[in-house]
Amino acid sequence: MEFIHTPVLLEEVIALLGPRKAGELMVDATLGEGGHSFAFLSRFNDLRIIGIDADAGIMERAKERLALFGERVQFYSLWSQDFFAEYPLELKRPDTILIDLGVSLYHYEKSGRGFSFRKDEKLDMRLDTDAGQSAADLIARLPEKELADLLYNNAEERFSRQIARLIVEERSRGRLTSTAALAEIIERAVPPSCRHARVHPATRTFQALRIAVNGELSRLPGLLENSLQVLENGGRLGVISFHSLEDRIVKNFFREKNKNCTCPPEMPICRCEGHRILTILTRRGLSPGADEIERNPPSRSARLRVVEKILDEE
Repeated sequence: MEFIHTPVLLEEVIALLGPRKAGELMVDATLGEGGHSFAFLSRFNDLRIIGIDADAGIMERAKERLALFGERVQFYSLWSQDFFAEYPLELKRPDTILIDLGVSLYHYEKSGRGFSFRKDEKLDMRLDTDAGQSAADLIARLPEKELADLLYNNAEERFSRQIARLIVEERSRGRLTSTAALAEIIERAVPPSCRHARVHPATRTFQALRIAVNGELSRLPGLLENSLQVLENGGRLGVISFHSLEDRIVKNFFREKNKNCTCPPEMPICRCEGHRILTILTRRGLSPGADEIERNPPSRSARLRVVEKILDEE
């Protein structure tokens, strides 16, 4: 089987999240095609990994890739937020958790679910195809203002109102179900000067719809909270984000958990008796170097943040 997704910031992830003692358990909370997990299992012979992914199709690819490691790998097909919320009692607490928030290149190139406007495919975009609304469903039901807000809030699309207005006008003539049809509408909606820019004018709209369909931003705070609660004291949590909106959520979450006091600013005396939950190991976050970006252009927007848990939150 050919695996097309290249794991980003691999050496940095291994340096910061590699085992520090024998017999550790790692959770790869967004397994994808298993690239990060393959590298960890290959380099650390007594490491065990739990792989989680909401997409059953891509998990089958990961299972084939990681089959040679036998019982050192366990697989769970569900959203990682839900896995951590109901963490199996029979498992030891993980020593390491990796959360890669990027969408696998497999989804763009091989899934046929309309993640990319470069192919004419069904407008779906769901990672879990057994649940939730597709991108076509969202476009069909949202009022114009809500659709414009979605495009702006999820992708900071500056032409969100023009795009939403034309989508609503076109859908009155029939349901929009293909990526090519949507991309063509977006090109007509933006100013002529933007139609041949370096970044395709449909990029942000497709990002915004994908985020909405899969609840990427709405799930993230719960995922961070639940994963940190399950993590063993002294364990490390690493998160790779790919755009400013999700990176801001991760950065602010870690900052809050890094505070000794959580009282409101207007309170003159600390009454929370709070304790710092974690230590931030990557103050500014780590980004790929020029060599990695040249080898793997999709990595250019990646940012890795890693923390070490101090104690459980009461």
